Amino acid sequence: MSAQLKTHWISVEEYLAIEENSGIKHEYINGEIYAMSGSSARHNQIAGNLFARLLNHLRGSPCQVFIADVKLHLREVGVEMLYYPDLMVCCDPDDRHPYYRMRPCLIVEVLSSETACTDRQEKLFAYTRLDSVQGYLLLEQDQMRAILHSREAGQWQRTEFSDPQGELTLPCTGLTIQLAELYEGAGLPETPRAV
Repeated sequence: MSAQLKTHWISVEEYLAIEENSGIKHEYINGEIYAMSGSSARHNQIAGNLFARLLNHLRGSPCQVFIADVKLHLREVGVEMLYYPDLMVCCDPDDRHPYYRMRPCLIVEVLSSETACTDRQEKLFAYTRLDSVQGYLLLEQDQMRAILHSREAGQWQRTEFSDPQGELTLPCTGLTIQLAELYEGAGLPETPRAV
């Protein structure tokens, strides 16, 4: 997230109307909206690699995969938020609003220096409270490194990946992918860095 756009409270409906006609994206947090910063080519390449694999893998299933432009609408303890995850997989046939989804099963964020803290803390807290979410994947942008938060037997597990040949199996999708495939074309060395 970046700069706050307005200082007075607005409704979700007003926010959606603003977004429909805005040249930039904003996230909504309990009546306030925040302009989002743009992403780098590397960020786009990493998200695009995973999107392409998931789109092909999920073809013919009831699941949909969205990249960057479909919002996630959260309602948690009296607070409403609308975020733009970098990628999300949604399999609930009753969750079909034209501008957002409420019940994803997998959410992915590609970290940048501007968003890393929010993605690792605020969004981790919010996303893992959704009962539909089975996995939350964080992908570093400046090194081949992934952190997968997955729900197993009702408990959240955190697994880190830094070996380019290491395989991740993404919850709710059944897709197994090597870390190096996620970073293909991103211009990063395949030597794992010390974590």
